[in-house]
Amino acid sequence: MSSAPSPDRDETSLLRSGSVMAMGTMVSRATGFVRTLMIAAAVGTQLLGDAYNTANSIPFALYDLLLGGLMTGVLVPFLVRRRAGDDDGGLATEQRLLTVAGIGLLVISAVAVAAAPWLVGLYAGRFVPAQFEVSVLLARFLLAQIFLVGLSGVLGALLNVRARFGAPVWAPVLNNLVIIAVGAMFLLIAGPGVAPESITGGQVALLGLGTVAGMLAQVAVLAVTLLSARFRWRLRLDPRGSGLGEAVRAGVWMFGYVCCTQLGFVITANLANRSGAVSASGSAATGAGLSTYTYAYQLFQLPYAIIGVSLLTALLPRMSGHAAAGRQDELRSDFLTGARLLMVAMVPLAVALAVAAEPLARLVFARAAISAADASNIGWVLTVLAVGLVPFTAFQLMVRTYYALGDTRTPAMLAAGNVTVHAILASVAYLLLPPEKVVVGVAAGFMLSYAVGTLVAGRLLGRRVGGIGARVLGGLLGRLYAAAMPVAVLGLASRLLTSALLPVLAACALGLAAFVLIVRAWGVEEIKLILSRLPRFMR
Repeated sequence: MSSAPSPDRDETSLLRSGSVMAMGTMVSRATGFVRTLMIAAAVGTQLLGDAYNTANSIPFALYDLLLGGLMTGVLVPFLVRRRAGDDDGGLATEQRLLTVAGIGLLVISAVAVAAAPWLVGLYAGRFVPAQFEVSVLLARFLLAQIFLVGLSGVLGALLNVRARFGAPVWAPVLNNLVIIAVGAMFLLIAGPGVAPESITGGQVALLGLGTVAGMLAQVAVLAVTLLSARFRWRLRLDPRGSGLGEAVRAGVWMFGYVCCTQLGFVITANLANRSGAVSASGSAATGAGLSTYTYAYQLFQLPYAIIGVSLLTALLPRMSGHAAAGRQDELRSDFLTGARLLMVAMVPLAVALAVAAEPLARLVFARAAISAADASNIGWVLTVLAVGLVPFTAFQLMVRTYYALGDTRTPAMLAAGNVTVHAILASVAYLLLPPEKVVVGVAAGFMLSYAVGTLVAGRLLGRRVGGIGARVLGGLLGRLYAAAMPVAVLGLASRLLTSALLPVLAACALGLAAFVLIVRAWGVEEIKLILSRLPRFMR
């Protein structure tokens, strides 16, 4: 029996793999942030903005529903097992996978384009006629992304199992740059504040085809990188004996998981679009629909994507390998390492983001097609989402641990519970809150569902792997929130004195410095490991 690696070596290895992805993800998210600002300035948060964001959400939702869960949760552990067990290192399986996925994605994309009016109607609660027509036309362009997003997912998985973590996080940078250029061109041609009634067919085509071109550039980067890793694709129409059936069977419950998450998004989109249409047509005419939620959610994803996704992506192949070899102690050690690192990193960032959310949103969004009131609504949604950042990240870690164990059934059951809680709370918010605040209530319901799901998931996972140190992790979490109090106190005090962002950020920075000193004095070892990687990360 192999001896377990030391926790320090595990943590350093994870941080090394994670830092490569984190650097790429940081650049990707930074350019993605600029992309979001450019698109927001071009289409706003009112009727045209909701039309664009609804149409652009549908291809990603369909991809997640039909193939995304299989790609992200099942594919990497499956490929790891095939590479370890097949005589050819899993090459034939990989070639068959790429063939089957490519054909399936083409068929799905074609059907989706034909069904664009029905799909838009599923998400577009109370769209006015011109807004609905523009959203359908955009969707006919944007649904072609299903093929490209799916192909990107397969190529990324093939690169990840080869320990090529960089390209999948750096390739979206080119995608973002293309869309930034498209947004700038749209602003130059159409100007800010275009309404669905006045936008031309050429301007719609610019938005639609330009967005698709960005995803095409991303796929090209991944394909070239995979070729450089000496992978050669060959058309294989002989799936028998490839083990793909194993992945599909595992994906049945994953399909259930994704169905639940997409049902949650349908609820969010409908309630947000309904309240947004009322808010945009009222006397104040403020944006409080799906665009408001989308822009806030993209800001909320920054710390999770840079730190959380990077560590989780590095963890999944490792934990899958431990599970396949029956090394449950090492799997549990990796889980605990990941949980501690994520909590130490995420708690202070979540507090700082919640405090600075509203002035941050006003500074970065209040221009061109977005008014100060529109931007303020984005900030309040971001505040609520930031409060739930830690349970959201913890839930994702637990779900990936189940996937490493080859268990897709439990995450599906957990997701069903999440969407039930979310549906109840979001519906209550829609019924009780004024239209311009409904989207804030919907976001609160979403985050509370993850808080409940994390508690349930942790209890079940502890039974499965012989304990996850729940009391120790809970005690660490409590100490971290206590140590983050200076961030909250200083940040809120500065908010009372000024509405400007810079003083708030300065106060939060002082609070973060105090957090580091406090947790080091309390002997939280993970902060030393994180700080030891910072100089290289910043370089």
